[in-house]
Amino acid sequence: MSIGEPAGSEGIDVRTPNAARMYDYYLGGSHNFAADRQAAERAVEITPAMIPGARANRAFLQRAVRFCLDQGIRQFLDLGSGIPTVGHVHQIAHERDSSVRVAYVDNEPVAVSHTGQLLDGVENATISRADLRKPDEVLAEPGVAGLLDFDEPMAVLAAAVLHFVGDEEGPAELVDSYRRAVAPGSFLVVSHITDHYDEPDRVEEISRLYRDTSHLANHRSVDEFAALLGDLELVEPGLVHAVDWHPDSDEVPEGARNAFWVAVGKC
Repeated sequence: MSIGEPAGSEGIDVRTPNAARMYDYYLGGSHNFAADRQAAERAVEITPAMIPGARANRAFLQRAVRFCLDQGIRQFLDLGSGIPTVGHVHQIAHERDSSVRVAYVDNEPVAVSHTGQLLDGVENATISRADLRKPDEVLAEPGVAGLLDFDEPMAVLAAAVLHFVGDEEGPAELVDSYRRAVAPGSFLVVSHITDHYDEPDRVEEISRLYRDTSHLANHRSVDEFAALLGDLELVEPGLVHAVDWHPDSDEVPEGARNAFWVAVGKC
């Protein structure tokens, strides 16, 4: 059952569609309101690839977490972590090692509230309300600075979030700020919506739709995405679509291929 209307949602705008809650809807989650579902369903009408694309991105994130664990990483900073659904980062990590530390960061009240509920009683995982566009504040948050050891390698995750950072806000500089904050041997895991779907002219329709939500989505080309990463040393196979990064299977769900660019880099 999805979240009902205003009861228990004091201080939260439930009438304006919210990108994080729409993404939760695409993933099959239950933490969304009627306005979010209506906007998400309209997005799916524009491009049916929206749902398989979001789920392909989520699967990429889970594979990337396991990859980082295989490289010896035992702490994660998840920027713009979103609303908890099945297979959240700490769940994937703790299947392998319950001592792995995961610091979630998001500025969306519903995401923070529900992540806090999910983490009740869970050790080695925190949620902080902060804006990834303010790295100094993020890194100083008690749930981040008090949990993670920045003298040791970690993985910084920025999955499906940088497209909500406008060019005027310096997304490449933000990526570099987090990169410089972590120890050598760390990893950066990034995914970003593409500038095309099944039909290029659908991008403008989706952009118009998201202008009426809490977050404007910026579609970027593969070259624009690459520019955000600077000279980061990319793990093979480099910058690819989500379904093509260390896939678990040769089967690709219809519509899943073109929605997200992804990359994992070594700092």
